[in-house]
Amino acid sequence: MKTFVVSVFAVMLGACAASPTADADQPSLSGFHWHLTSATDRAGQPIVALQPDAGHQLRLLFDDGRVSVSGGCNRMSGSYLQERDTLNVGAMVQTEMACSDQRLMDMDSAIGARLHGELQSRVEGDDAAPRLSLVAANGDRLAFAGVPTAETRYGGPGETMFLEVAAQRVPCAHPLIPDKQCLQARERQYDAQGIAATPSAQWQPLYQQIEGYEHHAGERNVLRVKRFDLRNPPADAPSVAYVLDMVIESEIVTPEPRN
Repeated sequence: MKTFVVSVFAVMLGACAASPTADADQPSLSGFHWHLTSATDRAGQPIVALQPDAGHQLRLLFDDGRVSVSGGCNRMSGSYLQERDTLNVGAMVQTEMACSDQRLMDMDSAIGARLHGELQSRVEGDDAAPRLSLVAANGDRLAFAGVPTAETRYGGPGETMFLEVAAQRVPCAHPLIPDKQCLQARERQYDAQGIAATPSAQWQPLYQQIEGYEHHAGERNVLRVKRFDLRNPPADAPSVAYVLDMVIESEIVTPEPRN
């Protein structure tokens, strides 16, 4: 018996933006995921809606003229233009999920109300510990710490591909780990309209983890991932790394009852 989980997506297409500019000696906005570390209003008081608890943290990603927001209930995205100490953010679009945790919905509203129009921006530190400060028109101040993107860590853009991950792990031989259990994965193909082709690849054990992906037994997923070739990997280690970009399909698979 199979139970399907409905997934909600939005294709976020925006108007073309001019290439962002920044001082050459500053860390690049696009080279890092920016994790919110504090949010205060113009009086210096914490903005509670943006910091519900330690388990939920807003993140910004600047890529190809767009800024994406994650960590709340919905994913949000808008165009941006960086000019020295100013960041101009265009109208944001977002997915339309409804979360049972009202705090996440409030977080979406709070960041959307501040991350638009012209903001004062400042990037400090170096590539080892970069910091980003944004000040909204009403004086609210958001501070972020930078964590290198996979592209920065692996030294290249990577290849976008789709992997289907089976519901159950399988035993796989490993010289150093007795009784190792591996994910089962196979590549999936989609046409230009986003229609999935019938799977043709065989299931294969995946000997490494997919960065950012947490597998739950009994749950089959189709993932959009970035594949990176590793430079000079050890002889007994994988030569590629997979980094999760988005879960695009999920299905709960209930084992068939045995006779």
